[in-house]
Parts: sequence; structure tokens; C-alpha cells
Amino acid sequence: MAGPARQQANEPRDAVKLWLRLYRPVSLIERELRSRFQREFAVSLSRFDALSALQRAPDGLLMGELSDRLLVTNGNVTGLISRMVVDGLVTRDALPQDRRSFRVQLTEAGQETFARMAHAHADWLAELLADLPGQTVSSLGEQAETLLHCLRTERTG
Repeated sequence: MAGPARQQANEPRDAVKLWLRLYRPVSLIERELRSRFQREFAVSLSRFDALSALQRAPDGLLMGELSDRLLVTNGNVTGLISRMVVDGLVTRDALPQDRRSFRVQLTEAGQETFARMAHAHADWLAELLADLPGQTVSSLGEQAETLLHCLRTERTG
């Protein structure tokens, strides 16, 4: 880490402990969400994530932009989007100025599907995190933002 953050860096052992403390609960939540999406909607968490990213981009996203937002390879996005086109959830149109580039957008059916899934997703998370006191939720959120800021600064700095 650059600047003052580097001065505050702990021993490698502390960094590993922190990573595990972050990873384990996130992994448990993700596993439960994967299971619930499969059971309730017969879809993958990846499909929900793609719908979510597209919902936040009303003008659609280029395939590369979607891949960046989902933190997966272009190949993974291509297969995922191809299946979603067949299911009528998204459109994939070549750009007039570059027929090799494609813009993906939610269809009306995709928007409706996402809305149902997003509602369930929010309810599931509220249930999973219900035993955390409100102050803990706020504190963890602030600390997560600090961590994210440090990581983004490191990547771009």
C-alpha cells in the first residue's frame, strides 16, 4: 500500500488472519445465496450478478464492461449472456461502428425477473445478518469501504 497506509501495514501473519476473517463469512454467505438462487429460481448466482450489473446500466454494457464488473473473463460472460439471450432476459446487439463489439441490455422480462430475484436476495441477506446489532452492521460497512478504498488506491496508484 502506498503512503500512510504502508506505514500502518501489519505483519504478513496479521494480513493472512484478516484475509481469513473476511473470507470465511463472505464465503458462507455466498454459498447460502448460491443454494437459495438454485432452489428458488433455478439460476446461478452468476446470472443474478449479471442481471444486477445490467439493471444498474439502463443503456446497457459492452461485453468487456460487464466482464470487468463481474470480475470474470470475457469467455465466462459470453457463455452466460448467450444463455440469457435464449431465455429472453437480455438483448445482445453488435455496435454499428464495430461489429465485433456487443452491447447487452435487459429486456422487459429481464427487468421483471431481476426485480423478483432482487427482492428475495435482499430478504435472504436480511435473514442471514439478522443477529448482527445495527451498530455492528454500520461499523462493518464503514470498515469495508475503507478497505475497498485502500485496495482501489493500491491498484491505481
